[in-house]
Amino acid sequence: MVYDIVISEKTYRVEIARAGSRWSGKIDGQPFDVDAVPTARDILSIIEGEGKAYEVKRERALNGELHMLVGSSRYSCEINDPRSLRTRRAAAGSTEGPQKIVAPMPGKVVRILVPQGGEVEVGKGVVVVEAMKMQNELKSPKSGKVQKVLVSEGATVNAGDTLAVIE
Repeated sequence: MVYDIVISEKTYRVEIARAGSRWSGKIDGQPFDVDAVPTARDILSIIEGEGKAYEVKRERALNGELHMLVGSSRYSCEINDPRSLRTRRAAAGSTEGPQKIVAPMPGKVVRILVPQGGEVEVGKGVVVVEAMKMQNELKSPKSGKVQKVLVSEGATVNAGDTLAVIE
């Protein structure tokens, strides 16, 4: 998987692959290898190849910003999958007409944050999908009303499945 991760206005290209509890890949072309195990919801225990350990906690602020806490340091970040339709659509700025929220990868729906008929603001979470032990909050591409929720909590979804429609 490839992600563009923005931390403090700097974008990093992260290529990542998983083998058991080990994760390896490249960050801006520099290889890495870590052992990562979830210890609680939104918390990962990470051990680098040299044995240095970190606890990484993911938090969502009230304004919708994503924060990562590493030890006593807090980082505001944005994670984008450059291959996803959602990311490409957001980059294109298209928000006219009904907009679909599409599963970026196979996984399991763990929460519906806004029910059918509910109002949502642009960038606010609508559905949470768990994939590879990580929970991904899928955001609304526009402000409006949730016209349809096409999945239920506990449902298994495939990459590209439409989860909700915002009008």
